[in-house]
Amino acid sequence: MDGHVVAVSISATHSFSKPNVDCIRLLAGLGVEGDAHAGETVKHRSRVRRDPTAPNLRQVHLIHSELHDELQQVGFVVLPGEIGENVTTRGINLLALPTGTVLRLGDEAVVEVTGLRNPCHQLDDFQPGLMAAVLDRDEAGNLVRKAGVMAVVIAGGEVRVGDTIRVELPSEPYRPLEPV
Repeated sequence: MDGHVVAVSISATHSFSKPNVDCIRLLAGLGVEGDAHAGETVKHRSRVRRDPTAPNLRQVHLIHSELHDELQQVGFVVLPGEIGENVTTRGINLLALPTGTVLRLGDEAVVEVTGLRNPCHQLDDFQPGLMAAVLDRDEAGNLVRKAGVMAVVIAGGEVRVGDTIRVELPSEPYRPLEPV
């Protein structure tokens, strides 16, 4: 279940979209060097208001490019980085990974998946109707959030377009992803 990096993106401000770059550097325990969301404690503005001392479980945002394909089929045009992700992937079903999955990005960087991105109203500000398009229901009627996963950096290093992503599942029993 390996994949690869399609794009890497970064923004030093709390802007919604993140411009694509050739390379990002992940810093252990912090996140993406130079990104507004990097740090040991929460950096997302809504979470800072709740508890600025809470640990940052959202250091790196990953989205599968297959979501972009799915959105295009229903009339949306979303390019890598445009909905805030740092790493756009292909070939890995990110949403099916259990909590604690380790992703080895390229030769050095290692992240641990902490949970799901909880989509917010900013998606509709970007393109009307987009929030509903990244939400679904499973067979049992449970809400399915499709806007990617969040991770913390275990080992730093550079991540580039084309890098291989190797998946290491945690020990069973698996814990399903929950919003973080």
